[in-house]
Amino acid sequence: MLRIYQNTYRRTARKAVVYSTKVACCNHSTLCGITSHPRRSQDNGSSSSNGRDRRHEEFLLAGNPARGWQMPPPSRGYGMLVVRILRGALKLRYIVLGGAIGGGVSLSKKYEDWKDGLPDFKWLEDAMPQGERWSQFSRNLIEVGSLVKNAIDVAKDDLKAKTTVAALGITSDESRKKYEKLQSQVETLQTEIMNVQIKYQKELEKMEKENRELRQQYLILKTNKKTTAKKIKKSLIDMYSEVLDELSGYDTGYTMADHLPRVVVVGDQSSGKTSVLESIAKARIFPRGSGEMMTRAPVKVTLAEGPYHVAQFRDSDREYDLTKESDLQDLRRDVEFRMRASVRGGKTVSNEVIAMTVKGPGLQRMVLVDLPGIISTMTVDMASDTKDSIHQMTKHYMSNPNAIILCIQDGSVDAERSNVTDLVMQCDPLGRRTIFVLTKVDLAEELADPDRIRKILSGKLFPMKALGYYAVVTGRGRKDDSIDAIRQYEEDFFKNSKLFHRRGVIMPHQVTSRNLSLAVSDRFWKMVRETIEQQADAFKATRFNLETEWKNNFPRLRESGRDELFDKAKGEILDEVVTLSQISAKKWDDALNSKLWEKLSNYVFETIYLPAAQSGSQNSFNTMVDIKLRQWAEQALPAKSVEAGWEALQQEFISLMERSKKAQDHDGIFDQLKSAVVDEAIRRHSWEDKAIDMLRVIQLNTLEDRFVHDKQEWDSAVKFLETSVNAKLVQTEETLAQMFGPGQMRRLTHWQYLTQDQQKRRSVKNELDKILRNDTKHLPTLTHDELTTVRKNLQRDSVDVDTDYIRQTWFPVYRKHFLQQALQRAKDCRKAYYLYTQQGAECEISCSDVVLFWRIQQVIKITGNALRQQVINREARRLDKEIKAVLDEFSEDEEKKGYLLTGKRVLLAEELIKVRQIQEKLEEFINSLNQEK
Repeated sequence: MLRIYQNTYRRTARKAVVYSTKVACCNHSTLCGITSHPRRSQDNGSSSSNGRDRRHEEFLLAGNPARGWQMPPPSRGYGMLVVRILRGALKLRYIVLGGAIGGGVSLSKKYEDWKDGLPDFKWLEDAMPQGERWSQFSRNLIEVGSLVKNAIDVAKDDLKAKTTVAALGITSDESRKKYEKLQSQVETLQTEIMNVQIKYQKELEKMEKENRELRQQYLILKTNKKTTAKKIKKSLIDMYSEVLDELSGYDTGYTMADHLPRVVVVGDQSSGKTSVLESIAKARIFPRGSGEMMTRAPVKVTLAEGPYHVAQFRDSDREYDLTKESDLQDLRRDVEFRMRASVRGGKTVSNEVIAMTVKGPGLQRMVLVDLPGIISTMTVDMASDTKDSIHQMTKHYMSNPNAIILCIQDGSVDAERSNVTDLVMQCDPLGRRTIFVLTKVDLAEELADPDRIRKILSGKLFPMKALGYYAVVTGRGRKDDSIDAIRQYEEDFFKNSKLFHRRGVIMPHQVTSRNLSLAVSDRFWKMVRETIEQQADAFKATRFNLETEWKNNFPRLRESGRDELFDKAKGEILDEVVTLSQISAKKWDDALNSKLWEKLSNYVFETIYLPAAQSGSQNSFNTMVDIKLRQWAEQALPAKSVEAGWEALQQEFISLMERSKKAQDHDGIFDQLKSAVVDEAIRRHSWEDKAIDMLRVIQLNTLEDRFVHDKQEWDSAVKFLETSVNAKLVQTEETLAQMFGPGQMRRLTHWQYLTQDQQKRRSVKNELDKILRNDTKHLPTLTHDELTTVRKNLQRDSVDVDTDYIRQTWFPVYRKHFLQQALQRAKDCRKAYYLYTQQGAECEISCSDVVLFWRIQQVIKITGNALRQQVINREARRLDKEIKAVLDEFSEDEEKKGYLLTGKRVLLAEELIKVRQIQEKLEEFINSLNQEK
């Protein structure tokens, strides 16, 4: 490559030298006056030209160094300068070009080597899901987010209108009605927002769960091994919190065995109890409002020591970093959302427990339950039973004989206005498990008498008794203050406060949130150690009793809870769906054809066959049939066919479920659940829309064929016609029997009598039979003369009826007469196939109705075949997806599972499993507690 560049450079340089020499010559000629001028050349002729050529030749010879003559220095310097410039430019260009080509080849080779060294990641294409799945989740979340945003905007507008009306102070009836209407709209929108948020939260939790499962699958496939989960050692307080969580779902009334200690935080509304809890947890974890009730449900907070300051809900995997303000805002928002979501049915407070864990350096290990504040007066936006509900909830938690009551009293208000002290005194009159906390002492110093505060903290003002009395400061009235700033303010206040500098009974250990948390934690663990063994023994006895009862009632069955039973029922239902796709084609054809004719028969007879057959001539019959069949196929027939296919699919699936009940190993406990799942899935399932268009094309093409192709099809059409006409004839005779009453033999044997109306109908029928006997090909309607004749004949027999009465009687009578004639024509046409093939429409025997029913029969067969293919290829799988979706929804709805899976067997198994789990967790906790001792 380099040699090529050198040769090219040399050739270019030689050309440049020649070119520069020529330029120099030209310049020299010009300078010496050796120029050619056209006009001068013409004037001088050849002599001038020869002179110029000679001078030019002398100049060239003079420029050759070998001839001994040198070029003048200025001209030579100019030429060499041009040569150097050209040489440098050409050299630089080829160096750059060569470097680019060589570098490109080298880079391409390096890339191929690097590419060959990469591992094979094709297995990830099968292991990881397709991108469409995640795109669908993203679209769903965006839609949910937009719905939430729109609903919030509308709610804000309505709240703004509500505030405006209240601010104006309008008291007229019309304005009051508008205000009430706005208020109802706000409540409705708040409910909608809550439902959307719940749906959004469920989608997030579902995505988190699927993400975890996919990560596990990825790791398993990557290592090509079975990963074994490492058992993480739980802390003592976490184990105890899990025991309390299990007990909260087992015994909500504390009437049987749940007497385990927990710290119950009670106080009047806005007394600062939530701030006390936050000070103990060293983080602002709860939402705040200006005078508004924020704590609407019990919040169980498990405090534990850990290297990082984090919080986590019991039913979520997300950890909130409490050192970051963004995570704190998210945590407060989620707490508020869970509280509002727990309130249903127009209530203001809820009994549903929101459980969370807070871990961090220096936190005292304990379990606290924050309850809604006790109120003395209700506002208009509260439920009527709010006050009583809060009182009952507070008593419910304090009635636990081992609960530590943290009684919070606002120091900035008069002690006589307290509501909580009376409740505490009722539940713990001796004060053996009560700790009194006076909050907002910094405000009390400015407002109250110092001696009065000293009396409160020494237990001499209130009649209630307590284990200890503490004073704390939980803030400076600033919402943006951090816990560290508040604690520092509290320390500085108590160092400089006048309340505690005088001599008295107040000791230093009775102040600050830090001393309070140490005292509460110490008392909490002391009560835990005193009572835990007792609780374990009680659950052992309960477990023994339940196991004995199970063995006596269900000796051959294993105790299975609702979740296990639901999974078993789910498997059986999905097995039935698989069986649905294994039904034979013949069975599907029979079921679909039967359902199709059931759906279409009435239209065929009433709209197509009877009007055409009663038209009077064979040509008009065929014309009317063609027109009506085409209209039918273009409009109603495809939709009716799809409806028939859907009902046939539903009927077959239900029949499979019913047959499974007759099996020897059938368990009746699943029947209610299976029925509910199948009904809901069938209700949601709908046939594909494009099936209607496809069927329309097939049916139109099929109905265009008007010629019966062979004797077998002819006989089948005749049989189909006879069967259909006989079915209609039976229905008509039933109608006539109701109209005319029982026959003479039935009246004699069953002691039945004719009503007056039935006697009239029989008289009218006798006259109508005479008309039909005289004219067997009578038209379907009576003429005016015939009606008059019948009426006059009846009047002679003292039967007075009007023309409408005669027409009502004529309709079923004539129909029976016509159907009997149609049966006779069918019998005549049974052997007329070859005559039909030879003469066609001019056949002596009218068999147009046979051809019509052959066309109907063909379209039913073709439609049934198409529907069967759709069922097997598409609809069975789509129904399977609907059933799986319903099962997934039911599996997450504990209330619905409890309703659908019930009975003594289920309830006893659930209780036994729950007691067994609690007892095992208690034993595990006791072992760890003894090891810590």
